[in-house]
Order: sequence, then C-alpha cells, then structure tokens
Amino acid sequence: MSMEILGYLGAILMGLSLGLIGGGGSILTVPILVYLFQVDPVLATAYSLFIVGLTSLIGSGSHMRLGNIHWRTAIVFGIPSILAVYATRAWLMPALSDPLFSVGDTPVSKALGILVFFAMIMVAAAYSMIKKQKVPLGPSERADEAIKFNYPLILGEGIVVGVLTGIVGAGGGFLIIPALVLLAKLPMKQAVGTSLIIIAAKSLIGFTGDLKGGEFIDWRFLGLFSAVAIAGILLGSALSKRIPNEKLKPAFGWFVLAMGVYIIGRELSNLS
Repeated sequence: MSMEILGYLGAILMGLSLGLIGGGGSILTVPILVYLFQVDPVLATAYSLFIVGLTSLIGSGSHMRLGNIHWRTAIVFGIPSILAVYATRAWLMPALSDPLFSVGDTPVSKALGILVFFAMIMVAAAYSMIKKQKVPLGPSERADEAIKFNYPLILGEGIVVGVLTGIVGAGGGFLIIPALVLLAKLPMKQAVGTSLIIIAAKSLIGFTGDLKGGEFIDWRFLGLFSAVAIAGILLGSALSKRIPNEKLKPAFGWFVLAMGVYIIGRELSNLS
C-alpha cells in the first residue's frame, strides 16, 4: 500500500475522531502530512490550520442546529485567540531563525524544533484524553445571563491557545473545552460546540497569515485532503449517536501518546 493511500486513510481517521469524540483528531494532521505525504514541517502546520479549520466548521453545523454554541463566549474567547494565531503565523514563525540553536556542534533546524515541540503537545493532548474527566459538567440548561465570565483568565487562555495553534497547526480543543467549562461555566455540550466554532475561526484566519508571506500552497492537494477529512467527520458524527465516546477517547489518547513518543524518539535520533 502506497504512502499516499495511507495518508488519505489517515485523513479519514482524523475526521472520524473529530466526529466521534469531539476533539483530538486535529493533532494527527501534521504527522500525516509530514510522514505520509512528505510535506515540509513548517508548511504542514499551515496546511493543518486550513484542514482543521474547515473540518471544524463543517463539524460545528450540527451543534448550530441543536443550539449548542454559546456565541458570546465564542467571541470573548475567540477574538484574542484569533489575533494571537494570526500574529504567530504572519510574523513570529517567519522570524524564527533556521537553525533555531545548536546542541554542541549539531544545529537544531526549525523543522526539527517544530516537530519535537508538536510531539510534546501531542503527549499533553493524549494525557487529557486518557485521564478520567473531573471537570464539573454543570447543569444541562443554563440561562444566558447566568453564565459569568472570568474575563482575565479567558483572555489569557485565548492568547496562549492562539500562539500554540499558530506554532503547531493543531486546533487545541483539549485546552479550549476545559477552559470553557471551568472559566465560562458552560455545560459540556455547549463547550464542545462552542470549541468547534472557535477552532474553525482561529484556524482559518490564522492560515491567512501564511498567505501574507507568499507561501506556495498546493490548493488541489489541500482541497482533496480536506474533502476526505470532512467525509470522515460526517461519518464520525453519524456513528457518535450509536457509539459512546467514554471508551473511545482514552483508547485514542493512548494512540496519540504512542505517536508523540515515536516522533520525539525519531526526530531526536536525527541529532546523533
């Protein structure tokens, strides 16, 4: 089986995981692009923003219909996150030197640094999926005026998530959902739906920061990969009504953990 076919199967898996467990799948996009399609790591983070943003936007459709998106929270959290991810892609990433630094006489390239940092984020995301959730779910229904914001923490979290998204090209749902539940006091269903619309907005707008730099974009490939991932998220959303995600999420978390450890080991071995 060719690497390209494996890559598109990976795109379906990424979409399936987003549809089935509501997050975490986007963390697979960069490894799929880098290792199966041989895309440069820096460009892969840009492609990932477009793919993750588009699939999240499609995935948020059902949540819109069900009223699971709290728009005021999306705006309060989303604006600093969007500004941070755009600034990261437009100015911070191009400003990073290549190589980043040296370990003894061995230079650490920009691509290697991004992949290792990305793998560390994968390990953190895996941990959040594996551990048993102790986050209070809140009431199933809550009046809009009863939702109180911790503005400084929400703004700070939005900036941090935006910068991380800009660097690694992943959606950051594993950071956003707990923040919305704990800081904005949203019920879990609304937190998941609101998270998807935030991820869509900041990822797609962040991607435009790469267009500013005149980066070559293979739109044909990007469109095909996105279409396959979207098919996966629609299938996953349909299956999620029959399959509980309580068992799927930890299993997927262990898979992401193994991938993260593999990437760290593989890339650091290149230094020796």
